[in-house]
Amino acid sequence: MAIKIIMLVVFFGMMLSIGFYCRKHATDVRGFVLGGRAVGPWLTAFAYGTSYFSAVIFVGYAGQFGWKYGVASTWIGVGNAILGSLLAWVVLGKRTRLMSQGLEAATMPEFFGKRYKSDALKIAASGIVFVFLIPYTASLYNGLSRLFAMAFPGIDYSVCVIAMAVLTGIYVIAGGYMATAINDFIQGVIMIVGIIAVIFAVLKGNGGFSEAISTLAKIEVEGAAKGSFASLFGPDPKGLFFVVILTSLGTWGLPQMVQKFYAIKSEKDIVKGTVISTVFALIVAGGCYFLGGFGRLFSDDIAALGGIEKVGFDAVVPTMLENLSDVLIGIVIILVLSASMSTLSSLVLASSSTLTLDMIKGHIVKSMTEKKQVLIMRVFIVVFIVVSAVIALNKDRLGYIADMMGISWGALAGAFLAPFFYGLYWKKTTKASVFASFGFGVGIMLLNMFFRSLFPTVLQSPINCGVVAMLGGLIIVPLVSLVSKKPKAEETEQIFACYNKENVVELKETAVK
Repeated sequence: MAIKIIMLVVFFGMMLSIGFYCRKHATDVRGFVLGGRAVGPWLTAFAYGTSYFSAVIFVGYAGQFGWKYGVASTWIGVGNAILGSLLAWVVLGKRTRLMSQGLEAATMPEFFGKRYKSDALKIAASGIVFVFLIPYTASLYNGLSRLFAMAFPGIDYSVCVIAMAVLTGIYVIAGGYMATAINDFIQGVIMIVGIIAVIFAVLKGNGGFSEAISTLAKIEVEGAAKGSFASLFGPDPKGLFFVVILTSLGTWGLPQMVQKFYAIKSEKDIVKGTVISTVFALIVAGGCYFLGGFGRLFSDDIAALGGIEKVGFDAVVPTMLENLSDVLIGIVIILVLSASMSTLSSLVLASSSTLTLDMIKGHIVKSMTEKKQVLIMRVFIVVFIVVSAVIALNKDRLGYIADMMGISWGALAGAFLAPFFYGLYWKKTTKASVFASFGFGVGIMLLNMFFRSLFPTVLQSPINCGVVAMLGGLIIVPLVSLVSKKPKAEETEQIFACYNKENVVELKETAVK
C-alpha cells in the first residue's frame, strides 16, 4: 500500500506542478484553448493519443472485446493506429489547421458556424458537444473504479473519483491547453512503459506467449468454433469489424480530437506528428487489446466471482491484474490514471471552450473581454467536472463502459464527422445537409438509448448503431447538398483560399560566361 501511495503522490505532484508552470500560456483565449497555436509535433501527437485512449479502452473495451473475440481483438488496436491515427492525420491534419486558422475558429462548433455562415449551426453543435461528452466522461471514472477497488481494497471508490476530478480540474484551470499537452506527453510515456510491462507480466504468469496461445486455443464456448479465440479473426468477424470502425473512424468527428490539429505549430510538424501518433497508437491501443485477448485464460477466476453475467465485462482486466506485484499494480494504476486524466482534461477543455465561445459569447452576453472569456471557461470546467463526477458516483446505475462510450461516440461522430470532412474538401456542402447530419446522428443514438428493443438485433448494440450513424452521415450530407440551396460561390472561394498558398522559391544569380 505504501509503495502505491508514494507513486500516486509523486504522479499527482508532477501534474500539478506543470499546471502552475503553464499559467503564463493561459492568459488569453488563444493561449488557454489552443496553446497559442504553437504546440510542437511531439506534444500534439501525444495529446492526440492520450485523449484517444483512456480507462475506457484499457478496462472497458479491452476487457469486453478481448473476452468476445480473443486475440483477434488486437485488430481493433491496429485499426485505431491506421484509420484512427495515421489516416486521420493525413486526411484531416493539414486542411484542418489551415482552414481553422483562416476562419479564426478555436472550436469545432465555431468552425461549423463560420464555414457554413450559420450561428444556429454553431449553437446546435455546442449543445451536442456538451450533452454527449458527459456519458463519455462518466465512463472514464467508471473504468477507473474497477482497478481502484482491486488496488486499494477498503478505500471507498468515491475518494478516487473526487481526487481525480479535483486534481485534473486544477491543472487544466491553471495552465489551459499547454498544461494539458505537456502532461499528456508525460502521461503518454507512462502509458507506453506501463502497457509493455503489464503484457510481459501477464504472459509470463501464463507460461509465456506460446503457452498462453495454446491454452487459449483449447477453450470451448457454445456458439464459437474450437480454437477461434486464438485465431486471426476470432469467433465473430462481423462484430469485430463494427468495433474497429466505431473506435477508429469515430475520432474523425470528435471535437476533443480534431481540436489538436488546430493547435499544432506548422504544417511541417503535421508530418512528424503523423508518424509519432501512429506508433503511439500501435503500442498503446494494440497492446491494450492484445492484453485483453487473453482474458478467457482467467475464466476460473471470473467464475469464482459469480461468472461474467454477474460481474460484467468491466471486471475482466482487473481480474487479470490482481495477482501482479505491488510495484506493477502501482504502475497499472498510474497508467490508467494517466490515460483517464489526459482524456478528461481534453474533454472538459473542449466542452467549456465551446459553451463559452460558441453559445454564451455574442448570444447570451453580447460583449466579453478576453479576460472574462477565460474566466467563464474556467468556471465551466468546474461545472463540467462536478456534473460528470456526480454521475460517476452513481456508477451502479451506469451501463457497461463500452455501451456508454458507444452512445457518446456514435452521437458526436455521427453528427459531426461528415459535415466536418466534406467542409474541408467540398465547396458545395450546404447548411441544410449539416443540419440533416446533426439530426440523424443524434436522433438515431437517442432512439437507440430509449427504444433499443425496437431496433433490429444487429443495431441494438450502441456500437453498431454508432457505426450506422457515422456512415449514414457520409451518405446524407452529399445527397442533401445536391437538392438544397447552394452556398454563395464567392463566399466558399474565399474560405477555400486558405489552401492556395504559393511556394516562393529564391532564385540565385548565375554567372554567364
